[in-house]
Amino acid sequence: MKLARRLVLTTTALAAVTAGTLFSATIGQATTSKPADADTAAPTTPKAPDSLKVPDGNRLTGVFSAKGVQVYTCTDGAWKLLEPAATLSAKNDKSHRPVALHSRGPVWVSTVDGSAVNAAALATSPKPGTIPELLLQSTATRGTGVFAGVSYIQRLSTQGGVAPTTACTGTDQVSVPYSAIYTFYKPAK
Repeated sequence: MKLARRLVLTTTALAAVTAGTLFSATIGQATTSKPADADTAAPTTPKAPDSLKVPDGNRLTGVFSAKGVQVYTCTDGAWKLLEPAATLSAKNDKSHRPVALHSRGPVWVSTVDGSAVNAAALATSPKPGTIPELLLQSTATRGTGVFAGVSYIQRLSTQGGVAPTTACTGTDQVSVPYSAIYTFYKPAK
């Protein structure tokens, strides 16, 4: 029953994000004019704190803006992160057409080619009034598309998404709108 409820929550949140009914904000100034896996000039990215720098030997291959929610659930009277639910779009796409979905794992799945990357957080950089920025390392990839071979991911330029500070009871859940810039890196050839 809990799994079905979570699936409905995630599906509902992603549908609302895709429809643009949850959150609308201008974030970051990163742009990319090439496909995320292009071997030409790398896209630009927001400045990352030193603690979130990607190790040498990796190249930037994708910059995406994300809009979605951080879903929190009540655990022992306190709000605990359950999962993110967000859509990613190419930073230069004015239509904000989704090109990837981001959810629990964390995992990013391309809606264009089906490739995916799972990752685990390596470092965090707190920001007042918003969820922290992150450096994540890939734990698994699948497919041959945009996320194939991804080694590192940064979550930058975060806005919103902070858990409520109020008390909670039972199995309450809440979705808090957030936005961020996600950058994807692959090993340099």
